[in-house]
Amino acid sequence: MFVAVRLPFAYGWVVLAVLCCAGFARQGPAVSTLSVFVTPLIHDFGWSRTALSGAVSLGGILAAIISPRIGTLLDRAGSRALLSYAVLTTGVALLALSATKSLAMFYLLFCFARMNWASPFELGIYGAVNNWFVARRQFATSVATLAQMAGLVTMPVIAQLAMLHGSWRGGWMAIGALTLGVGFLPTALLLVRRPEDMGLAPDGGTTAAAAKRPGTIVPTPAEAQFTRAQALRTPAFWLLLAYTVLVYPIQAGISLHMAPHLIEHGIAPAITATIVSTYSLMSAAASLVVGFLPRRWPIRYPMAAIALFLTVSPLLMTTIASPPQAYLAAALFGFGVGGILTLLPIAWADYFGRASYGAIRGVALSAQVIAQAVGPMVSGGLRDWTGNYQLSLIVFAILGALSIVAAVSARRPSAAPTTVT
Repeated sequence: MFVAVRLPFAYGWVVLAVLCCAGFARQGPAVSTLSVFVTPLIHDFGWSRTALSGAVSLGGILAAIISPRIGTLLDRAGSRALLSYAVLTTGVALLALSATKSLAMFYLLFCFARMNWASPFELGIYGAVNNWFVARRQFATSVATLAQMAGLVTMPVIAQLAMLHGSWRGGWMAIGALTLGVGFLPTALLLVRRPEDMGLAPDGGTTAAAAKRPGTIVPTPAEAQFTRAQALRTPAFWLLLAYTVLVYPIQAGISLHMAPHLIEHGIAPAITATIVSTYSLMSAAASLVVGFLPRRWPIRYPMAAIALFLTVSPLLMTTIASPPQAYLAAALFGFGVGGILTLLPIAWADYFGRASYGAIRGVALSAQVIAQAVGPMVSGGLRDWTGNYQLSLIVFAILGALSIVAAVSARRPSAAPTTVT
């Protein structure tokens, strides 16, 4: 509280800066980071690409199993303990990967780091954002998501540079050190569970109630407070869950297989790389745009609009005949992906409040991780069956259309009559 009083700005912005550091550090075990290690690991050990991909899937399965429990812990202990643990253990696991001697050792370390990536980081970062910001939640979530995308771009580059001056072992050392250096100390020293713990209110405000009852959530007038049991009894929960389950197979399935699909349509590999970069840039642009949407707009409408992008882009990909068409389809798809990554954490907090955000989102995150695992299986399986990606893209377009219906139907529930401390 002493530090917060002496600052010339609200302590929530310090929290957001810390979350940006944690989000940047999160990307050590990201798929794009692993991708730069695939060739040297195969060269040294003779492992298959399927074996390396399995580590990503297994880490996601583990995250799906632990997410409900992690969410409950988040509500009780707060994001500082959770994110400090995630950064520390992920950094150590990445450092230890430099000493990999067998596939079993690789699986043990990478699956653990990937589990952290998919669950504790996701819940901890957005749990803290939603606790500290209500009126400015969209902007704060946008900034936190952009920081993670910056890490997604930077980590593979750092790993590749380290490998140019050594081996893949040096790459893991660099990534592990960067994870610990950027993420651990700010998280451990500066993160606070909720503004009410410091006698403050969300969005940089102060209230007499917060000052008199530090540690107790003081809801803003427009803020609901649901327990997990209450949320599960609302149609809004199941519609948001349906939306999640429908959009994330599209995100994961197309992301992994976009490059080979474009190459099969006669796009040169070098141009394909720039098209994939366009997808990443548009994802970041969407996150930024979401941050400036008027809060008075019901969030289900931007979610429906984003789902429209994820419906149209797969259909465009089925007709690609030239690079300009490919750039357009990738740009629309990237904008859709950036939108869902930013909007869904906001929606869960707006609909059900801050007190049990972790418990509620933990249940949804399990379904989300499983949906992400299904997407690449659909793409790959239908590609092997039919000889191209056309059918899988049509399936994804259908899922996108259904997600529009789910979004429009997901009306914000009435406030729950509960007080949670």
